[in-house]
Amino acid sequence: MISDDKEKVYLINDEIFHCGTAVGFSFIGGKWKSIILWYLRNGKLRFSEIKRLIPDITDKMLSIQLASLENDGLVNRKKFGEKPPFKVEYSLTNMGESLLPIIHLITEWGIQYADKNGKLIELHEAAVSLK
Repeated sequence: MISDDKEKVYLINDEIFHCGTAVGFSFIGGKWKSIILWYLRNGKLRFSEIKRLIPDITDKMLSIQLASLENDGLVNRKKFGEKPPFKVEYSLTNMGESLLPIIHLITEWGIQYADKNGKLIELHEAAVSLK
């Protein structure tokens, strides 16, 4: 990126980003993060509720993604109870909520693209056709 007639990059937590787009997509990029954020848009969810909404994510991957989103300051993790099994709820932080309009725009674009270039099928049909 050029600023003040000099080539510059962002340095965040020892990682170099060449533009603001790269910074933004580092938070919501990948297969699962934006989906998790989208489901949390309506309020608090427990791990099992998120898993039920995204059945094709493994428990391990969901744990990794939630921890990453928490570390990035986009998701709150609230633990209830002193001993296992703990009740844990996940919710969006203010920073996470600030991403929702952006995710909504990407979602709208994705729906338009999918409607033009694909077809809407039931989840169990997709699982069968992928085997």
